[in-house]
Amino acid sequence: MNGSSIHRSNQRVWTVVCAVAAVVLGPAAVTASALDQANAAPLHHAVKADQSQAYLPTDPTRRRTTATA
Repeated sequence: MNGSSIHRSNQRVWTVVCAVAAVVLGPAAVTASALDQANAAPLHHAVKADQSQAYLPTDPTRRRTTATA
């Protein structure tokens, strides 16, 4: 083997190594960036329902009677 064919094979090996690293590390970097952005975002607080509208009978066996007029 001469020097130029060894150089070409070394280039191919490094090209493959870089391509594999890009495929493996690329999505990990994107995921890490998205997680950093999510952690930096303000916390989401759920809207609480207005409790004054809820009807809770004091006696569960008693039912409302309908007005007859």
